[in-house]
Amino acid sequence: MLIDGLPADQIPLTDRGLQYGDGLFETIAIQGGRPCLWQRHMSRLQNGERKLGFPFSDKERLWHEALKLCSGREEGVLKIILTRGSGGRGYRPPDPCQPRRILSTHPWPDYPRSWYEQGIVLRRCDTRFSRQSRLAGIKHLNRLDQVLARAEWSDPAVVEGLMLDEMNHVISGTQSNVFLLKGDQLITPELSQSGIAGVVRELVLEFAEQYSLHPRVIELELEELQQADALFITNSILGLCPVSKFEDRQYDLNVIPSELVKFVNNSYLADV
Repeated sequence: MLIDGLPADQIPLTDRGLQYGDGLFETIAIQGGRPCLWQRHMSRLQNGERKLGFPFSDKERLWHEALKLCSGREEGVLKIILTRGSGGRGYRPPDPCQPRRILSTHPWPDYPRSWYEQGIVLRRCDTRFSRQSRLAGIKHLNRLDQVLARAEWSDPAVVEGLMLDEMNHVISGTQSNVFLLKGDQLITPELSQSGIAGVVRELVLEFAEQYSLHPRVIELELEELQQADALFITNSILGLCPVSKFEDRQYDLNVIPSELVKFVNNSYLADV
């Protein structure tokens, strides 16, 4: 672990990330000793810095610190946390602030091959995603909506939970973005008010038309998932994973173009 570029494993109790969740994070796959999809992650991180009013971090310095931690790891997970740094009691941000950066590495999760070959079970969560346009899309540290949603089940047969917002619009999984296929339409929820705009979601939308799919980003109703031909989820560690069942609906995994699956699950471990 590196804290502000130095080996360490402690931060002050006055850190605003700890006190208020005042910060951002990125979770990045490591392959061959290098962080994957780096520029996409940094673009989202900088968008988060802009929204929270942080000074822009030195991305070149972050890159060299990331390489230092990732070196020698054939695979793994890199987590970057930026907080607003230390401050006194009260919500008012210090001005100027001195952001703190925390980089850590973790083992690569041992996801079962069956998830990709047979699909996963998706359930609906009772906990709703909060609506806040100023925080939508970015990976800020306040993730209690997802924490509460993920606490709703312990059945290992259920891999992911689907979250709606307070207007009953589909937003995402607790840790993933959601896509549905209906004919040649590739549909994913609009995220201007809630949720996280994933880097693999961005990848799928950018390249969908190369696989004869027409991407649409819309306010998605729950009924449309029941009427879909296929569902899949994405994130930067999982890649693209098909959904075999949601509530009482079974989906045909063969509807998802195999070329798209192969492209995404190769590309998200690279630097497209």
